[in-house]
Amino acid sequence: MTILAMPLLIGLIGLALLFDFLNGLHDAANSIATVVSTRVLSPQVAVLWAAFFNFVAFLVFSHAVAYTIGKGTISPDIVDARVIFGALMGAISWNLITWALGLPSSSSHALVGGLIGAGVSKAGVAAIVWSGVLKTVAAIFLSPLIGLLLALFMVLVISWLFRRFTPAGSDRVFRRLQLVSAAAYSLGHGGNDAQKTMGIITVLLFSQGIYQGEFHIPLWVVLSCQGAMGLGTLFGGWKIVHTMGSKITRLTPAQGFCAETGGAITLFLANFGGIPVSTTHTITGAIVGVGAAKRVSAVRWSVASSIVVAWFLTLPAAALIASAAYFLAGFFA
Repeated sequence: MTILAMPLLIGLIGLALLFDFLNGLHDAANSIATVVSTRVLSPQVAVLWAAFFNFVAFLVFSHAVAYTIGKGTISPDIVDARVIFGALMGAISWNLITWALGLPSSSSHALVGGLIGAGVSKAGVAAIVWSGVLKTVAAIFLSPLIGLLLALFMVLVISWLFRRFTPAGSDRVFRRLQLVSAAAYSLGHGGNDAQKTMGIITVLLFSQGIYQGEFHIPLWVVLSCQGAMGLGTLFGGWKIVHTMGSKITRLTPAQGFCAETGGAITLFLANFGGIPVSTTHTITGAIVGVGAAKRVSAVRWSVASSIVVAWFLTLPAAALIASAAYFLAGFFA
């Protein structure tokens, strides 16, 4: 690596960490919307709670998701500075657009779309690692469905177990339990989303010859990514908190516990399986599940449908922006 290339490398790592920060900012709602909407925690305390568990997630999970992003989306052989720049610009731009609109979209799928758009712009469709991409695409459908079914099942079980409790007594129990479920969801969130940026930075480092040999995630990359995500969560994403926490359906502490726990189980399974999933999709499915358990009309389907539209737009939109950024970067190369 030449001395001139080093500032570019540092700049790209900084851009990747900015994406990670924005990921935490954008997806803070996924971790705290239910616990804030049920008034178990104030927004300020909730973001501190979520940010802490976002950061310590690396102590619990392996780096399987980072390996999927780093090696299983586009071929590592075609990765260079322009590809990484295009991918990050596609993901960051789409995150900012949906954040400004208050739409819960997937930072994960924005990043995958960005990688595909930039990779295809350089090397054509052959750049795509289809096994990894298809696994990610399948998760678009499966993660909200699994979250929904788990949350729905938990509502039914808890309704039976607590059938002799008064509403006030049940609320007291679940206001405490929601602290645990919110922590578990934030842990799963940090274990999945921060790893995507780890994969991006690591494949860039290997492509530039900074590291050689077997692909591995350096500890400083792990700590930087977990820290950037936790910092982003601290700043919150209040428009999306409002959409997730109250616009889809009104939640009680018991329902909030069921939604967070169903979502957390889904994320834990994805983390151990190395599947990059959308925390947004997962918690939305879980919230819809607890709302539908009460009655179908309790879910504001018009809001839920607008969120689903944003999901399906994310991959192609981020890919198109990334492709444009890739070609634009060529003029300054």
